Amino acid sequence: MLLIPRELVLRATVLLAALGLPHAFLAQEQAPVKINVLNVCSPSADEQQEIASALNRIPQKAVFSQDFEIDRGRSIPDQSTNLLMGGQNTQLPSDAGPAEWVRIRREFPASSPFSTVQYSFSRDAKSMVETLVFRVRDPKDVMQIAVEASASAVTTPANMLATDTPSSRIKLERFGKSSVVLARCSASESGPAPDQSAFEPLFHTASAIAAKYRGFLGVRRTVPEELSRITITSRSEGNVSTATNKNTKTEKKPQ
Repeated sequence: MLLIPRELVLRATVLLAALGLPHAFLAQEQAPVKINVLNVCSPSADEQQEIASALNRIPQKAVFSQDFEIDRGRSIPDQSTNLLMGGQNTQLPSDAGPAEWVRIRREFPASSPFSTVQYSFSRDAKSMVETLVFRVRDPKDVMQIAVEASASAVTTPANMLATDTPSSRIKLERFGKSSVVLARCSASESGPAPDQSAFEPLFHTASAIAAKYRGFLGVRRTVPEELSRITITSRSEGNVSTATNKNTKTEKKPQ
């Protein structure tokens, strides 16, 4: 439970009184606020077991239906999500500029416990992130499983995808419950890096799954091709804008 500081309550009380709200409502001071804090660096034994069970359900051999989808684009990332990641590495959002991204989605057959798998690759000026999401067909507890890997933008997407980047984050979205998350945590100003050796088998399993589905979804070929199309489109738009500016330039007529 988290109690609202009394000085904030007093300020709110004065404001509510000025608005003419009932005294009974004003009497509800220091109302308790319930918050959930995710321990992403050291999940409990039950949460570890739940992560292991969810990862073991993912098909080791991909059989897809004929439906598929490939998207690409550029957008400004929602930097507020960085503050909701939790854990020891949480930082204030930085101005990394627009992100270019590619998404690949495939559907599993009706007999599979999973409905779809979606791979996304995002690149901005500072980092590159891969995310693999499996959606459960008939969720009773876990709705989807996400595996994430990241790397610095000092290299190219093709170079990053040429190797199997180890997974650094595993997340279970649960039905009617808070999420279960395991993430790599490094040292911070408040202390050294936590001992996560007990979680290496989970990270290893997640990395192996990600490596297989990079191959199943053909990301090593598709992602660089789609990113190059974004670059070509941007250059074309820039040329059109420059040409338009030249054509609309006002010339001073001789007197």
